[in-house]
Amino acid sequence: MLVTMKILTLIPARMASTRLPGKPLADIAGKPMIVHVAERALAAGLGRAVVATDSAEVKAAVELHGLEAVMTRSDHESGSDRIYEALLALDPEGTVDAIVNVQGDLPTIDPELVKRALLPLREGPADIATLCVEITRDDEKTNPNVVKIVGSGIGTGKMRALYFTRATAPYGNGPLYHHIGLYAYRRAALERFVRLGPSPLEQRERLEQLRALEAGMRIDVEIVDSVPLGVDTREDLERARDILTSIKGN
Repeated sequence: MLVTMKILTLIPARMASTRLPGKPLADIAGKPMIVHVAERALAAGLGRAVVATDSAEVKAAVELHGLEAVMTRSDHESGSDRIYEALLALDPEGTVDAIVNVQGDLPTIDPELVKRALLPLREGPADIATLCVEITRDDEKTNPNVVKIVGSGIGTGKMRALYFTRATAPYGNGPLYHHIGLYAYRRAALERFVRLGPSPLEQRERLEQLRALEAGMRIDVEIVDSVPLGVDTREDLERARDILTSIKGN
């Protein structure tokens, strides 16, 4: 049985991208990229969806399209710190049960994926939930930019995360899984996570989610069918433009 929860979806967005400066405001099919992300997060039907940004320009662009944004500090080291500040500003009374963190560079994300990320919190004891997809391309199996999840199956299409790594793991025959950086947190888990500070394995692998595992927190994973397009480069941006322009034209 699914547990009833009050959900807040937060979308961290900062302007200081080194590979693609001004990324949140990049035009895609007549709208800034961050607006596409916020619209898709809202379309998941989980309730309130808010952009958390350090840029007044981003906030103004989001609000111009009838969506919600909140200002946060510019000195946060991670998106998790940014969404926690936003949570405290938007819900100081503590009424929100769970927070979904949708990255601000996923303009083509399927709203169903946003909903899927929340399922482990509704259905089980996880502190944090996330997504993965089976790797089918050989080059991705050895690519350190493709983060892998090592986990144990806990049912059809579900696993409990044991480790996250940039290495090719686990060793031997069998599937490898590509982590999708979309998270859902129980409120208490997010509060604990940001107060822990960086952990040794987190710093070594440069993977923030290892902080939670090192602290004994449980991360459960939904296995989905495809990886959403993340916009990190000019080439990614052109792909997103092609996809969304095609959708707009139909």
